[in-house]
Amino acid sequence: MITTGIIVAAGLGRRMNSKIEKQFLEVHEKPLVYYALKAFEQSRIDQVILVTGEESLEFCREEIVDRYGFSKVTKIVAGGKERYNSVYNGLRAAEGSDYVLIHDGARPMVTPEHINEMICAVQVEKACTSGMPSKDTIKVTDHDGYVQSTPDRRTLWVVHTPQAFSYSLIREAHEAFQEDGCHEGITDDGMLVENYTDHPMRMIKGSYANMKVTTPDDLPLAEILLADR
Repeated sequence: MITTGIIVAAGLGRRMNSKIEKQFLEVHEKPLVYYALKAFEQSRIDQVILVTGEESLEFCREEIVDRYGFSKVTKIVAGGKERYNSVYNGLRAAEGSDYVLIHDGARPMVTPEHINEMICAVQVEKACTSGMPSKDTIKVTDHDGYVQSTPDRRTLWVVHTPQAFSYSLIREAHEAFQEDGCHEGITDDGMLVENYTDHPMRMIKGSYANMKVTTPDDLPLAEILLADR
């Protein structure tokens, strides 16, 4: 059984308002993506594929993978225009894997223990996502901002990564999605399994600390949470 981690670090990070891609912003003198790579390196994952911008391939190899000795990173591949393009490029590079864990490079607080938990879960469930119950009441509005309904908070979860799948299932979902041609509103790989296969997805409880660094306001909190890493 080969389990591969695909770490997606190809985004431009427009909401960060920085000339530097957010995954390469330094936190405690290390690029943000370092922390996710370190967690996967210390986990039971067999290999890691790092997906980044084409212009960052050499930088990632020399300044991150080689510099910090991430021996499980077997390939660094160029991403695509959208996140789903980048993930699909990672999936093609992971051919021969039995299972894949797909993780956002801008989520530095993932732990080896949670990665191992996801590895165990996917071998049983074939499709599962990490997440946490919503602490907040959620309102559904129309396009004009008027409240239409209030879903039962007990059924609502905030979705994180890693998301884990059998390789054949997620590859099938991505290829069906590409053939469909309707690419609006897709925000995670789990949606492709939901929309293009009949396989159920299992929610695996993670940690509220597993935040995604998206805007400048997120950086101070990330610095605090990563202080003891």
